[in-house]
This record gives sequence, structure tokens and C-alpha cells, in this order.
Amino acid sequence: MQTGLYIVGTPIGNLGDMSPRAIDVLRNVDLIAAEDTRVFGKIASRFDIKTRRVSCHEHNEREVIDGLIDKIKGGAAIAVVTDAGMPGISDPGFRIVRAARDAHLPVYVVPGPTAVISALVLSGFPTDRFTFCGFFDEKKLRDDNKIRHTIVYYESPNRILNTVAAIARVMPERKIAIVREITKIHEQTIIGYPADLVNIEPPRGEIVIVVAPAPEHKMSDDEISEIVNDVFANSTKDAASDLARRAGISKKEAYRRLIKKD
Repeated sequence: MQTGLYIVGTPIGNLGDMSPRAIDVLRNVDLIAAEDTRVFGKIASRFDIKTRRVSCHEHNEREVIDGLIDKIKGGAAIAVVTDAGMPGISDPGFRIVRAARDAHLPVYVVPGPTAVISALVLSGFPTDRFTFCGFFDEKKLRDDNKIRHTIVYYESPNRILNTVAAIARVMPERKIAIVREITKIHEQTIIGYPADLVNIEPPRGEIVIVVAPAPEHKMSDDEISEIVNDVFANSTKDAASDLARRAGISKKEAYRRLIKKD
């Protein structure tokens, strides 16, 4: 095995996605730096990987990097793995890659699954241009809305409905896809306008949210007035939600127009 740093992708749910090359590399490197050695132990057991491993996670990464780099300088081949997916994508990994590059050491990639790309292609939204924003942060949502192409977030199940409600307030005109349990038995993709998804049964498991690009066409006042007339038969609350979704305006603006109409 050539000396250097090997960035190895591992399955994000289905162990059948483990590549033969990944198995070969992990069996033959001198050391595996794992985000959680116990989690990786399941993969090691399944694929008979007996290589010695050490922990390298977000809380100790800075402390262990120097030692790993020294080992590579001494001729070692070291692999980096995270609990699932590709190292460095919202997971530890980029710092040790940067350190290896700074030390002019060889770095190799062994590609594997990543939830970002898997959710993106499952959504059916445009993939030619997208921005991955990591874990959802409501404080940054208005700035995120300035991104007019596809957006991808990670989210936890206990926050998902609050997150959908926040997106409904700021991006009512943009469809979203809630993708959960990718590659697992209960894989599911739910697509719709955020206002229509705020009351769904809270999804369980690992979740990715994909936000569709903003509509290119901004409705005129006359077009919005037509929708106002169409939704006015509903209760004000329901009508405001419907108007906001269909016209691509905020709920506050929808309420204002409905009250003015009344």
C-alpha cells in the first residue's frame, strides 16, 4: 500500500453500498482514523477489517492530526473514515486533508455515498447548481433565501417541523423535499410547498431537506389579486397560507392583502 492519506467513503445506511476498493484499502492501510471506533467496528466486523484504529473526531481532531501526519511522513498509509458517508462533508476530515496538503503528502480519495448528493437526486429538483448549507440554521434563513438555486440542509427529526414552518415563513413559494433514512428500509421522500407540510407526521431518522430554486417569474399585483379572489372563500388563516404559497409572498403580506380585500 502506497504511503499517504486515504479519504474513504462508507455507507450511509445500507452496508451493501460498501465498495470493494474501500474494503481493500481499509484492510491494507497501516492505521484507520475513525470518527467513532465503535461505530466503525460494525463495518470492520462485517467486512473482516482487522486494521488498528484510533479515534479522530471533532473534539480531538486538532490534537491527533500532528501525530497522524508524522506517521505518514514516516512512510505509513492512513485511512480516514466517519460514521457514515464521505469524511469532510459536515463531518471531521477536512483539517487532516489540509494538513497533509500543507505537508506536501499524497492524498487519495476512495469515493462513497453521501447524503447530500443522494437527497439532491431523489428530490427531482435542478442539480446543475446547488448550495449545501450544512445543518439548518434559522438565523441564516433570510440570507439563504438570497440563494436562488437549489439548497440542501441536514436536519434532525426533533426539529424538522419547526424548520419546515420557518421555511414556510421565509420561502413560501419554494417547494421542498424532506428525504429521510436514505438507503435504509424506511427510505422516504416527501415533496410539497412548506406550508402544506408543516402538519405532517414528524419524520423519523436521518433527514435531509432540499429546497427547490426560487421561481423565476414574480407575480404581478393583478395576478395576485386573482388568487386573492380565488382563496377568499376560505377562513382568513387558511386563505393567507394558500395565497402565500401560490403567489410566492410572505404570510404577513398575504394577510395584508386579504384584510384590504375584506
